Amino acid sequence: MTYTYIGKERRRIEDPRLLVGRGGYIADLRLPGMLHAAILRSPVPHAWIRSIDATEALKLPGVVAVLTGEDCKAKMNPCMSFGPATITQYPIAVDKVRYVGEAVAAVVAESRYLAEDGVDLLEVDYEALPPVADPMTAMEPDSALLHQEHGSNIGYERTFEFGDVNAAFAGADLIVEDTLQWGRSAGMPMETTGAVAQPGFNGVLEIYCNSLNFSYFVFLIAATLRLPSNKLTMKPVPAGGSFGSKLAAHKVPALAGFLALQVGRPVSYLEDRFDHLMNSDHHGCDRIYQARMGFRADGTIVGLDIDVVDDYGAYMQFGIGHHGNAFSQVVGPYRFRDVKYRLRAVVTNKCQQGAYRGFGSEVHNWVLERLVDKGAARLELTPEEIRRRNFIQPDQFPYKIPGGNLYDSGDYPAVLDKALSMIDLDRWRAEQKRLREEEGRYIGIGLATTQERSVFSATEFWFLMEKPTFPLTSSPESATVTIDPTGQFQLLLHCQSMWGNSPETVGATVLAEEFGIPPESVNVRYADSAHALPGTGPGGSRYTAMVAGAIRGASRKLQKKLIHIAAHSLEVAPEDLELVDARVQVRGAPETGLTVAELAGTAYFFALSLPEGITSGLEESYTYDHPYTTLPAPDGSDLGVFYPIMGHACHIAVLEVDPDTGIPSFLDYVAVHDAGTIVNPRSLGGHVTGGATQGIGTTLYEELAYDEDGQFKSSTLREYLIPTASEAPAFRIGHVQTPSPFTEYGIKGGGEGGRMVAPAAVSAAIDDALREYGMRVRRLPVKPATIVATVQAGRAAEGRKLHKLHSIE
Repeated sequence: MTYTYIGKERRRIEDPRLLVGRGGYIADLRLPGMLHAAILRSPVPHAWIRSIDATEALKLPGVVAVLTGEDCKAKMNPCMSFGPATITQYPIAVDKVRYVGEAVAAVVAESRYLAEDGVDLLEVDYEALPPVADPMTAMEPDSALLHQEHGSNIGYERTFEFGDVNAAFAGADLIVEDTLQWGRSAGMPMETTGAVAQPGFNGVLEIYCNSLNFSYFVFLIAATLRLPSNKLTMKPVPAGGSFGSKLAAHKVPALAGFLALQVGRPVSYLEDRFDHLMNSDHHGCDRIYQARMGFRADGTIVGLDIDVVDDYGAYMQFGIGHHGNAFSQVVGPYRFRDVKYRLRAVVTNKCQQGAYRGFGSEVHNWVLERLVDKGAARLELTPEEIRRRNFIQPDQFPYKIPGGNLYDSGDYPAVLDKALSMIDLDRWRAEQKRLREEEGRYIGIGLATTQERSVFSATEFWFLMEKPTFPLTSSPESATVTIDPTGQFQLLLHCQSMWGNSPETVGATVLAEEFGIPPESVNVRYADSAHALPGTGPGGSRYTAMVAGAIRGASRKLQKKLIHIAAHSLEVAPEDLELVDARVQVRGAPETGLTVAELAGTAYFFALSLPEGITSGLEESYTYDHPYTTLPAPDGSDLGVFYPIMGHACHIAVLEVDPDTGIPSFLDYVAVHDAGTIVNPRSLGGHVTGGATQGIGTTLYEELAYDEDGQFKSSTLREYLIPTASEAPAFRIGHVQTPSPFTEYGIKGGGEGGRMVAPAAVSAAIDDALREYGMRVRRLPVKPATIVATVQAGRAAEGRKLHKLHSIE
């Protein structure tokens, strides 16, 4: 279908005010009488807190209060959590600290500088406990416990089997297996998480925060603060980036709110970079896999066997939702039916996992592609050929995968063909051979084809739990469309969505499509939690598809009202009218009609001219529920449909590796994505570019490292390396569009796809470049030292082989 505005490249509506410094970020907010908080963080990974002496800190002029975990325990409830009830957390540690960087005390003062000075004067007596930094050791019976109430360091353990993996493997001609490790990294937005809380005169606590989802989660934060939900209002504030790190970032606003309630004045708390790195509550996945995949001799995949140990850190705020993401696309784009998945979620003395672009599905993609590549090498098939032989075909959609989720639509061969046409693989393979033979250069080509699930259902929050305590099923989005008396359009969004997913551009584009108005004429606003209709917010690449559905629903209600008013005024039947370019006109006689502005004047000022049953004004709201989801089976044999809006991508990376330094450099990079109907190619291209760059960072540079004693080794950006423009390739991006049959306009999510594919493509390219030395990327990030060691070992082995041959001769 051809649209007027949807699918056309346009600049973001949000950009002008952000680029000139008028974004209104949390650090810009100033309230009368506002105090500032700083946090004392634990220097040890595991210890009892025996005492905290705040005497000298409280003597410091300008210091107003010092609050500890004991204050929290006495005056608030534990933080919201979807994990085991026996693993609880407060904004400040109670009784013991469980990782380096955990909050021990908060100092509230007249300025942040004074608060930091107060922190330096606090004295804490710690009684050290054995650190538990390795997840495999943590599972041993004699390992020190992080949570005595839980009784084990295994937070969750369960094995899922769909089909019969043993039978599938018994009939396989080849079984490949590998030990694979995905290292811990995280989103690093320019702006960290912050909140400003203000006690109101009417007993309402107001919290400004740059997190999101507050119209969805506000009652949980209210419960933490022991407030009725109608006595807490969350105020939306733009976020300077998130990448998951601000997804329901509940601890910061809960802490700011608690401090404000205790001192009776506004309190601001904003993470510094040190806080964010070691205590963001949103470290990414940290997993060790034992993985097997079976193949027939022709390359057909027959089954997958996963045994994963997931290091969740000290707490489990999101439960094991990261693995629900994996189950949503557990077979990738391939059509095998037998899957076994054993999961052990382990707690250790590290910062807890949260959300990072992909939320666990990117890790599973990497594992799948590593196994597929290994199978291709053993069967002497090219990477593209083994994938072609296993793709789900276009005529098989909608396609139900093992475990119960449904893929809505796709054309995976077309995506692969598009990528191959853009990069000319035959030319690069010939060039690879020539450069190796003539110049001694090591060029590698890596290809990956993966899924990008989008638009989660709320059942994913709990379906992996055997006894869920709150099995919710709603994850809606809402919008309110208003036409003012002069015919101008206002759009009100009902969630905290002001980050890089372009909500205003998306909203204005959809509204323009519905009414035939210029997108730039739309004014977009955001509701606070006290005025918001149900809204789940961004996350899981859901927002564009969901908010488009909400806006279209509200628009259709408003269009119906406009047509009824016009029908009454023009004395024609409503079914004979149509709305075209902001004008209601008679079908077949477009010269007869009324503009939206004319109809708005009637709607607002001439009630006696309105048809019977039509009230004054032009405003409609609509709450759009998930377009297609089903309940899981009670016994866990089928997880239901919970992430059916399925995108797909193919990345091909060409790089050169210096065997003496281990440093790779990109020569070409093609990324082709299918995100259904594209709303704005410019925005989607930004998502792909940013996501792929973060995927490269995870693969080559970024690691939130802990040593064997649980000490944090990545406390600044000198240790935590982020790729810059110099390290990122010049991405060449292509698109294939297979609209979803379930969403309005056929939109699919596209916010995370780049990071879901790049690690697999880059890993394969490094392997390919150094194949003669036996290079096999098994752990991310793959470090230059690892590459050099592999090359040196390969050269030494080759030398021994040559020496042996000479000896025989």
